[in-house]
Amino acid sequence: MTVDQRIKTARYAKALSHPARLFILDYLIQNSGKCCYSGDMAEHLPIARSTLSQHLAELKEAGLIQGEVKAPFIKYCVNLENWEEAKDLLFTFFRLPADEKPDRDSVWFG
Repeated sequence: MTVDQRIKTARYAKALSHPARLFILDYLIQNSGKCCYSGDMAEHLPIARSTLSQHLAELKEAGLIQGEVKAPFIKYCVNLENWEEAKDLLFTFFRLPADEKPDRDSVWFG
């Protein structure tokens, strides 16, 4: 993997590292990829709306979802291009041979 691919993989993995964010993505995907209002998601997830907003912000920052503001509501949907990229990068990462040593010049530990 290149440095850029590692950075993107880490960003996606971080966004996927909380059960509430996995629920949000699953909820959006199960709704046939349609956009959903954050208020509708709040009715199905046993967390405070402010906590939901924080998780939505994390997913949006990672690029996995996108939001559209129509005051006072915000609709969210999966960013399909980045979702596919995340799947490809994570699949590639998990398929790396366990005995493969990374090239020291291409490793970034920042």
